[in-house]
Amino acid sequence: MARRVNPIKEKQRRAELVQAAYFAIYEHGYARVTLSDIARAAGVSKGTLVYYFGSKEKLFELVMRRFMRTIATSTRRALRAAVSTDEKLRVFVENQFYGLANTKRFYTVYLDFLSASTKDPALLSVTRAAYEDTHELDLELARLTPGDVQARALHIRALVDGLSVRFLYDREPDLELYRWRCLKGLRALLGLPERG
Repeated sequence: MARRVNPIKEKQRRAELVQAAYFAIYEHGYARVTLSDIARAAGVSKGTLVYYFGSKEKLFELVMRRFMRTIATSTRRALRAAVSTDEKLRVFVENQFYGLANTKRFYTVYLDFLSASTKDPALLSVTRAAYEDTHELDLELARLTPGDVQARALHIRALVDGLSVRFLYDREPDLELYRWRCLKGLRALLGLPERG
């Protein structure tokens, strides 16, 4: 008799394995992490990973998709729930810099993926899709004031990406300071008056 598969448990298990892979990539780096490292972090065999994902590359693609989508979805929800311009800017920044450990972990893995995607067409496709999602969010902010929305959206992403790289290399990053810098930069890009 064939084994009965519970689709809900299968989906949950896949999500747990993707999360374990994310942490393993953070710990070892994209180029050095192995299926053995991920299996050890997840408490499963390498065969289990192959069963669920087929290959290391497919698993990595899912890691990138999941974490980029999670941030984009969270940011989109927060922006839509926010009423005022100030509130929209605040929730956008909080979703870009969302806790000291989380921000460091995410941007470390993110930059690793960006670097790897320059040599891997499948990963480049995932990265481009993630950037399109991110660009939509940047456009949403750029539309808060009149002007060249496309150019402003690109400047918004440059500001966030630049601050995130700086955050990673800061010996003792102050999360609130980076949020303040991002908020100040966004206000300037949007032509809004400074706040105290």
